[in-house]
Amino acid sequence: MEKTEEPSSSTMVTAPQRGSTRIPPGLTHDEFTELAPAIAEFHTYSVTQGTQCSSLLAQRIQAPAHVVWSVVRRFDKPQTYKHFVKSCRVNEGFTMTVGCTREVNVISELPAETSTERLDILDDGRMVTGFSIIGGEHRLRNYRSVTTVHGFERHGRIWTVALESYVVDVPEGNTEEDTRLFVDTVVKLNLQKLASVTEGLARDADVI
Repeated sequence: MEKTEEPSSSTMVTAPQRGSTRIPPGLTHDEFTELAPAIAEFHTYSVTQGTQCSSLLAQRIQAPAHVVWSVVRRFDKPQTYKHFVKSCRVNEGFTMTVGCTREVNVISELPAETSTERLDILDDGRMVTGFSIIGGEHRLRNYRSVTTVHGFERHGRIWTVALESYVVDVPEGNTEEDTRLFVDTVVKLNLQKLASVTEGLARDADVI
């Protein structure tokens, strides 16, 4: 049986277009075979060239999927792993169900101040979550994002791949390349912190 590679660094891949069967760069054939249905279902977008852009990023995490999911699913606590979130506020009596919203305050290093976000999907069984930005002071118009968490076990080793994709309008005066570079950088940093946080949780719980 061919040994599956387990790179530790995040790998940035472009969100596949509809109908594409190309293996995204950075994923092994074994991983892609297992992830292809999820990529097709949750991470494939129809993008209007010149006015929208999309991307898909992957992060390998040396922790079990349930540990990673326990952090990713907390729509009310994005600051746990999102670098540029200063604080998050939810309404009194908040329940984490599809359609609920959060008010996010962004740190000053970004060209944004606030973001109003709506939970679009939360599937604990399949470990899928996603949100849309519906308001606030920022330039990410019509931003939608989906994150999926996938556990792997090969040759006695356990790890997780977190996939996060998005589609967003290209702001006036910017190019697709500029927009994708900016958003990819933010998402990549978030996923790297997600790995750091959850690998620490796994070590503390001695669950690897």
